Amino acid sequence: MRKATILVVDDDPHYVQLVRVNMQASGYRVLTASDGLGGLKILETEQPDLVILDIMMPFLDGYETCRRIREFSLVPIIMLTARGEQEHKVRGLRAGADDYVTKPFGADELLARVEAVLRRSMDSRKPQRKGDFTCGELTIDFAHHRALVAGADVGLSATEFKLLSQLVANAGFVVSQEDLLRKVWGQEYSDDREILKVCISRLRQKIEQDPHHPQYIRTRRGIGYSFVASPPHP
Repeated sequence: MRKATILVVDDDPHYVQLVRVNMQASGYRVLTASDGLGGLKILETEQPDLVILDIMMPFLDGYETCRRIREFSLVPIIMLTARGEQEHKVRGLRAGADDYVTKPFGADELLARVEAVLRRSMDSRKPQRKGDFTCGELTIDFAHHRALVAGADVGLSATEFKLLSQLVANAGFVVSQEDLLRKVWGQEYSDDREILKVCISRLRQKIEQDPHHPQYIRTRRGIGYSFVASPPHP
């Protein structure tokens, strides 16, 4: 089996070396770039399986680099930040990142995050069920792991597709936040409600006609989320 390729984009040589050594020791092929523009160029030519992206970089910061990546690629992205404030993590997730790790971090922590994100990416490619699911203008094509609204592919990431699939599999029922976190992200994420909240928001931006008044994905305050089984009214 081909080893996964990881692109590390960070202007701090210490962290680049730390990540490179530990990822290579775990069997990954590692590419590096010292800024966002260099990372974008490598991404276009090498097509890595995952990007580890620092936030605080000169010229083109991690947020803008992430947004530019999402204009043409759904590659999984893990954001690195030296800041522990929740707002910076949330901003990275809203820009399109799949996960985040706060500096300083241990090698084991980063490796666990990399494995979890790659696992979700691989799981999203496995056949889940045959046929399509249609509700109103929304169609989920399970065979090709995509969602369409009015016939147009909305470009879901692996995590977004897995989350939507879990909600649809339980259409008409409320799924708890903890259950969604365990089934989509993994047991180690069971308390990370912010990552679920942001991913739900991104899903709504892509599939809802009015994300602020969702028709498909409803919040059950204090409990979790549910997918409305009946088609929405025009």
